[in-house]
Amino acid sequence: MKLLSFRFEGRTLFGPKVKKEEAVWDVKSIAEAFGETDFPSTIIEGIAGGLEFVEKVRKLAEQARNSENPEQFKYAFTEIEWLSPIPRTPKNVLCVGKNYAEHAAEMGGDAPPEKLMIFTKSPTAIAADEQDLPAHAALTDNLDYEGELAVVVSKKGSNIPKQLAYDHVFGYTIANDITARDIQYGHKQFFLGKSLDGSCPIGPYIVTKDEIPNAHNLSIVTKVNDEVRQNGNTSDMIFKIDELIAEISKFVTLEPGDVILTGTPAGVGKGFTPPKFLKAGDTVKISVEGIGTLVNRFV
Repeated sequence: MKLLSFRFEGRTLFGPKVKKEEAVWDVKSIAEAFGETDFPSTIIEGIAGGLEFVEKVRKLAEQARNSENPEQFKYAFTEIEWLSPIPRTPKNVLCVGKNYAEHAAEMGGDAPPEKLMIFTKSPTAIAADEQDLPAHAALTDNLDYEGELAVVVSKKGSNIPKQLAYDHVFGYTIANDITARDIQYGHKQFFLGKSLDGSCPIGPYIVTKDEIPNAHNLSIVTKVNDEVRQNGNTSDMIFKIDELIAEISKFVTLEPGDVILTGTPAGVGKGFTPPKFLKAGDTVKISVEGIGTLVNRFV
């Protein structure tokens, strides 16, 4: 199932993509129409329900599809304002640094890290698919892109054993870990350079984990103005998703709706000679196999 969050006539809603249509089901309206009284009011509440929530949404979509007037329960993509599938994470967005060996090399010749490198981005950096993003020209001329597979957490947990890690995964989405390199290195910390407004677009969908049985064999392609910059595969991750969840949860309690960015392949702007940083007018498209394409233009 592909789940998205959106705004329609001033209401913040969520629902699954309609199969074979560029449209979304309004599952809240469907739940009300069919007497489902305990349906979650937010997508994070739903995510906490795990597979039970997924099956409930599937059932509601099927009821709407078979109803006398299914059109009343769905909206065309052209009618809605896209939001990040998780409009606001419970805590900072969790990010993995240098999780691809070739990317580690292009960032300065360092050997791949022996231990997991974690930094965070502010939740206020979260943006949506098709949203215009600020180029922040007054703050930086080193704005860079990083196409990544992102993991959406479904279940609260700490000290999660590696063998149980996937029990805490709800699904997967796409993220762009936009970074002001000069700010990142000038502060000797990642947070400010990684947390500019609009520097964490996520979307367009969360694809539930049952549709991606192997998240470690997915292509990641990033294009800037239709030029391929990154062409990688999640099979090249140094630390796999179960390792990430097990290690992070030793120190930080994971919660439903938390998002973990799993690292970026080689091909970021800083890795070119001369560097190819972003500027106003550029469009970045990040495609991850089985999920879709995240598109943003910089203004």
